[in-house]
Amino acid sequence: MIVLGIETSCDETSAAVVDDSRLLSNIIATQSIHEAYGGVVPEFASRAHLRNLLPVIRYALEQAGIGLPEVQGCAVTYGPGLAGSLLVGLGVCKGLALSLGIPWIGINHLEGHIVAPAADGVHPAYPHISLIVSGGHTLLVWVEKPLVYHIVGRSIDDAAGEAFDKVAKVLGLGYPGGPAVQKAAEGGDPLAIDFPRALLDRDSLDFSFSGLKTAVLYYAQSQGAEKTREQTADIASSFQQAVIDILAHKAFAALKKFDCHTLIVAGGVARNLALRRRFDRDCQEQGITLHIPPLELCTDNAGMIARAGLMRLSRGERSNFDLDCVPNLALGSIPNH
Repeated sequence: MIVLGIETSCDETSAAVVDDSRLLSNIIATQSIHEAYGGVVPEFASRAHLRNLLPVIRYALEQAGIGLPEVQGCAVTYGPGLAGSLLVGLGVCKGLALSLGIPWIGINHLEGHIVAPAADGVHPAYPHISLIVSGGHTLLVWVEKPLVYHIVGRSIDDAAGEAFDKVAKVLGLGYPGGPAVQKAAEGGDPLAIDFPRALLDRDSLDFSFSGLKTAVLYYAQSQGAEKTREQTADIASSFQQAVIDILAHKAFAALKKFDCHTLIVAGGVARNLALRRRFDRDCQEQGITLHIPPLELCTDNAGMIARAGLMRLSRGERSNFDLDCVPNLALGSIPNH
């Protein structure tokens, strides 16, 4: 089966093509206009999707070496995300499915992150633990079997990605915060400042990053407005280390609690090189099989949506044409299929 995937949940316009065994193409158009505003402007995002989506789909088909009539199914993100952005992708997917006479399905964006390693043919063993760390979500999920999810931990305040964005703003590093903090942390001492690591001493798999963010704010203010590059590097590196410590502690606690030996780490924050090195080292030491998608499959992308769509379409699942976008869609919600 050849499936076209569409992803427009936030500010990345993406289209991808997969078949039963591999990822044939995965095109991502990034919207740089938001950098000047220090965050995503929803109206700008939806307008950019309107301009970009059809050319991106054409390019994805061209890269995959197939024509539109060869597409046998279509998958699209219908939540969570920005309503205006989601509606663009949803409308185009419905139009293609109707005109081509092919089945289509709405996909939960968070499910896309969980199946991201499978986008290009890597299939983790079940059951496993999935750690989703993105701009708007930090979740621990026990994946009992294919497409069956149980949320076992979540952030009670800021997501890890939000904390990176806010700390980057405090330090004057720009947007998006994740890459900016990682770059600033190069050469810094990760042990220079003992920032708090919340909830580590509790029997809970939940996360909290609000206190850490506030501690960085107060510390940065105490250093004065004119910080040296070395001071900024130490703050960024120490903050980054605290986030990684929290994520690793909770992930390995979940693996132990549910007696799992396979871990997936996915989402935009999983692009952080220090995080990838830490999980790679710790998993090797503890005999855990680790799956972290390639960098291009960690950010919002249609490759993961196409793979999730193929998995569900192959099981006979379909979406109705009255399916609407759900900006606050939770993982495990029953869609209108």
